[in-house]
Amino acid sequence: NHTLMPEALEKWPVSMMENHLPRHLQIIYEINHRFLQKAALFFPGDSRKLADLSIIEETPVKQVRMAYLSIIGSRSTNGVAALHTKLLQERLVPDFARIFPERFNNKTNGITQRRWLLKANPLLAELITEEIGEGWITDFSQISRLIPLAEDPKFRKRFLLAKRLAKQALGTYLNTRYGWNLNPDTLFDVQIKRIHQYKRQLLNALGIIILYNRIRSGNCKNFVPRTFLFGGKAAPGYDLAKLTIKLINNIASVVNVDPLVHGKLAVYFLPDYRVSLAERIFPAADISEQISTAGTEASGTGNMKFMCNGALTLGTLDGANIEIMEEVGEDNIFIFGMTAEEVSKLRPAYSPYEYAEKNEEIKKAVDLLRAGYFNIGEPGIFDPILRSLFENGDFYMIFADLESYVRTQDKVQELYRNRDEWARKAIHNIAASGKFSSDRTISEYAHDIWNVKPCPVELSSDPKTTLEEAKRHRR
Repeated sequence: NHTLMPEALEKWPVSMMENHLPRHLQIIYEINHRFLQKAALFFPGDSRKLADLSIIEETPVKQVRMAYLSIIGSRSTNGVAALHTKLLQERLVPDFARIFPERFNNKTNGITQRRWLLKANPLLAELITEEIGEGWITDFSQISRLIPLAEDPKFRKRFLLAKRLAKQALGTYLNTRYGWNLNPDTLFDVQIKRIHQYKRQLLNALGIIILYNRIRSGNCKNFVPRTFLFGGKAAPGYDLAKLTIKLINNIASVVNVDPLVHGKLAVYFLPDYRVSLAERIFPAADISEQISTAGTEASGTGNMKFMCNGALTLGTLDGANIEIMEEVGEDNIFIFGMTAEEVSKLRPAYSPYEYAEKNEEIKKAVDLLRAGYFNIGEPGIFDPILRSLFENGDFYMIFADLESYVRTQDKVQELYRNRDEWARKAIHNIAASGKFSSDRTISEYAHDIWNVKPCPVELSSDPKTTLEEAKRHRR
């Protein structure tokens, strides 16, 4: 499963299966019986452990643990990033990993460069092809040949031009549809992904309020103008996720008309996030926000799409961010916040009040929310968000990481002032993105799990066919 979130680890009521799938349920009971006989050899005399391992959860409403059934019925179980696999084995199903150690393995996710770079970002793709040839299109490891070009002033300048043109193109698109006027000379700070508490769009929103307060108070020397872009959808019944979208839009409606911050700060939530819109956003991004609570994001693939388009990652040590850092180097990524181990250690004693009160900037941001500054005419609408942060204990530990997040955003601003150095780091990100091709992921599945070999194919005699076909598709 591509998440460790409890809601994705489904449990189906036994009564429902009895009514609709009675024969399936009989088979599941037989599978469970045989499995528990095997498990008893590992945990002799431990009936409590066997109950914990059983496919059937013996609660007042009996349920079938579908994840357990999947593991028992499969010949291979893998995570989709190194940390995900580690947490899978050590925290989520450690006893299954003990019983079936040979089944567990890692397969880090990947994305296809043919869609997310070649098709989505034609200007950058053509610039890359001009310098290193077309081999990267079918063998993304060749993208590493860009590394020396990070030291070429002319290439850095051309990269920055391609980035600006991508920002202009996105701005034109959004202006045509919504009348928005995005300034391509601002830093584009982007968070586009499913709206969920663990992905912490709320952390980003609080950071924006802190920036807003700084600008209004005049406490923002040499400020680099920013455009914050959000996109994503919430599950139909996920009230807090939907309320987070509402909050971001309300912040935008205040910030974007405030004359004190005009030209310095703008916020937009892009409606109807989808692949075709994402193809316009990734090429335009300067910063990729990957800010989940450490230990909650299985992998992420948006982080990879941003990376290969020359955006710098601002993120926690979670999911594939860890492997991105390993590939690109600590100097070419912005890492903040707690590790998964630190989250686990702090959680039992964590007090959101303590973190929110001890930092004056965080306190002022929370006070604005409490005062209804962003919901005049809609009293109390954001109270559930405040309750989730304080009365319900801030489970995803936003306040614990917020100070570190704000400090790291200051480092982002400092670097962005030096556009030449920014370009150097961005090019290093592109050059280090070869590992994150889905070609590599699929090859590992084929070799390690499926035991299948590539089929021979007849290639065109014209080596430019792939690129030309892609160009025709774009047109």
